Amino acid sequence: MEEERDHNASESSLPSLSKQLESLTLGGSTVDVPVVDLSVSDEDFLRREVVKASEEWGVFQVVNHGIPTELMRQLQMVGTQFFELPDAEKETVAKEEDFEGYKKNYLGGINNWDEHLFHRLSPPSIINYKYWPKNPPQYREVTEEYTKHMKRLTEKILGWLSEGLGLQREAFTQSIGGDTAEYVLRVNFYPPTQDTELVIGAAAHSDMGAIALLIPNEVPGLQAFKDEQWLDLDYIDSAVVVIIGDQLMRMTNGRLKNVLHRAKSDKDKLRISWPVFVAPRADMSVGPLPEFTGDENPPKFETLIYNDYIDQKIRGWALEDLPVY
Repeated sequence: MEEERDHNASESSLPSLSKQLESLTLGGSTVDVPVVDLSVSDEDFLRREVVKASEEWGVFQVVNHGIPTELMRQLQMVGTQFFELPDAEKETVAKEEDFEGYKKNYLGGINNWDEHLFHRLSPPSIINYKYWPKNPPQYREVTEEYTKHMKRLTEKILGWLSEGLGLQREAFTQSIGGDTAEYVLRVNFYPPTQDTELVIGAAAHSDMGAIALLIPNEVPGLQAFKDEQWLDLDYIDSAVVVIIGDQLMRMTNGRLKNVLHRAKSDKDKLRISWPVFVAPRADMSVGPLPEFTGDENPPKFETLIYNDYIDQKIRGWALEDLPVY
């Protein structure tokens, strides 16, 4: 199918586009990225709002989402305390051969600072606690409690998206594996820097998985690319940032948007963010669902085993000397 080949080519050219985007000014315009109040009791309204934001923006913020504010503060506290530890202690959970663990000072081709902690959260069968910090001692308890709330919120949002696009409520949740869908936490640590060569914290990218839910500290820095410009996301206390990833775009045959985004470091203040990435199992096939294709709307994406998709995208990044994020 010629249209499918054309669109797949545009997917693989994303690193080139990302590199071009990095040449644009680091400054961004502050605009009103959609904010959805989940305390609204009108389910039809919530379905419309999350679908509209996902189609037009690929990113939005949710407030009154049900995650206790105190628990979010505790997550931020134990994450910050981990990065305040001596390097030797942080290295006890250092990366080995897998992507999990702690890593510091990765400098990619666009000079991005990268210090982070990365580990799986769910399902229980894939958790390797050797990559979870034992100091601070509350880290595991707080993170496991946060994971429970994060899974509930993710399933609500996927449910509203499914129903809003005319599917059964569990459609997207089941399409990424249901209870076997993988949840991964990455804690990003961006120290203040006066060096303009290190002002980028994370390169322009879209997320490989289905959806990501992120909370930052109070220092702004997240930007989304829309209408040919980088736009700053306002910090909203206790809000969760929702980012649509590649697989929801592919499953909906392009109807939902996988937003390009990046992170800036601050010259004066420490910035930390806590994104949770939600993705299919590595062995699952992912492609356009039949409800989004037909004679007049042929598939725009190839159906791929998710692990093969990851390999394909990482190879594209490597060709452009971009960091894996």
